[in-house]
Amino acid sequence: MSLRLPLLGFLLLALDTNWTVGIRAFGPIRFGTTVAAATRLTGDSLRFQNPGLFEGCDYVTSPALPAGTSFMVWNDSVVVRVDVTKPGVATRSGIQVGSAEAAVRAAYPGRIATIPNPYDDANPLLSFTPADRTDSAYSMVFEIADGKVTGFRAGRRDAVELAEGCA
Repeated sequence: MSLRLPLLGFLLLALDTNWTVGIRAFGPIRFGTTVAAATRLTGDSLRFQNPGLFEGCDYVTSPALPAGTSFMVWNDSVVVRVDVTKPGVATRSGIQVGSAEAAVRAAYPGRIATIPNPYDDANPLLSFTPADRTDSAYSMVFEIADGKVTGFRAGRRDAVELAEGCA
């Protein structure tokens, strides 16, 4: 039985090799799933980066995930958001690190709000609000510098809105 779970995870992972980012999921891993279930889906263990450093919050990574991605986890058990810091992983609308700010606005017409960046007055954050009210608990935020996306995060709105992550 122990061989079936990694095999099942590998097979499910193979179905979504693009690892696209949506507001409800990153590749096959839905926000709100447990770390245990995400581990089964990736076929490799998710490793906590700072166990015990921040009460109730940490990031997990895995060699099975694309470079420059990590999951925020609450209460050591629930995946609540993905952070993307390198090119190569895109949203379902094709936006990735390196995309122009104008491309973000064009990909999500009427759904992007400019919000202040708490660390950089010159470069805003772009917050995506879904059109479908059933998705109102989810969001994406794009970090911008010099007119380009330098990183983005997606998942549960309450987690996405945390500019400092787990800090």
